Amino acid sequence: MEKTEQKINSMQIVCFKIGHEEYGIEILKVQEILKLPKITKLPKSAEYILGVIDLRGKVIPIVDLSMRFGNLDEDSSQSKRAIVVDIRGKQIGLAIDAVSHVVKVDSTNIEPPPPIVKGISGRYIIGVAKLPEGFVIILDIDQIFSTEELGAL
Repeated sequence: MEKTEQKINSMQIVCFKIGHEEYGIEILKVQEILKLPKITKLPKSAEYILGVIDLRGKVIPIVDLSMRFGNLDEDSSQSKRAIVVDIRGKQIGLAIDAVSHVVKVDSTNIEPPPPIVKGISGRYIIGVAKLPEGFVIILDIDQIFSTEELGAL
């Protein structure tokens, strides 16, 4: 895996919760955080696509990150916020439960993903940040969707 982001000394991470887990996305990838408005459902879309929203005249797909990661046991209707990110030129809203905080993490406090998450889910993860309040799983937002999935969005 060519995860070379650790060359930088530190990164700012937007931390958020999905269920009981804490995740993070590099702040430069985040365009905005918003309260989840009314979602228009799309017929015959992938189960992790909740639908679309109107964001100042632009149609933005909303993806349930919990379902995208295969956490089907959690109640996905609990998502109250969306983080709008730019993935290879496309704006996509990621439905989450809550935004926790923004934190600056030194690269020495970021461990590579453990060997058990290599494979398909390992491509989503840059590493695990060790913070005083616990671990934060740092997501590689550009790898969450394949090129075909991104085209479908």
